[in-house]
Amino acid sequence: MTPRNISALMRHAAAREFARQNRIIMSALTGGRPGDGIDMTETRIYVGLNDAETGEQLHDTETYLSALKNICRDFHTAFSVDVEQGGYYHEDGRYTEETSLVLVLIDADKDVVSGIADSLRSAFHQESVLVTENRITGRFIGGETRSVTGSAEGTGYDHP
Repeated sequence: MTPRNISALMRHAAAREFARQNRIIMSALTGGRPGDGIDMTETRIYVGLNDAETGEQLHDTETYLSALKNICRDFHTAFSVDVEQGGYYHEDGRYTEETSLVLVLIDADKDVVSGIADSLRSAFHQESVLVTENRITGRFIGGETRSVTGSAEGTGYDHP
């Protein structure tokens, strides 16, 4: 199979999922040409931590992070999450500063995204959450799949 055929195959959703799960070296498969990679959709879900009624954060941020992780596990989806600080104006002119969690999903099914977003909105008692989508190109750099508890050989870092 030529690098061009492999690149075409990788555009198929099942092949992209296989590549994500098995960390295939995309640059090797595509001949290592700059710019080659997998076309994907990056979805971000922004959820504030201030309660919709009280306007205050009711729990510590770690409690919300734990709930978010449980929701993502329930939907069997891979994710990354960032804790961010921000501010915004309400329609009535009031200004609010708030801690938000930004959930990042790559190539997640739209029904899964909607389910997670609605679950977060409900669990965190929010009026709404913001969902954004961007087309990205990604490449996997690295080799074989490693155990989560294994050593990251050569890096001086051991996984927890």
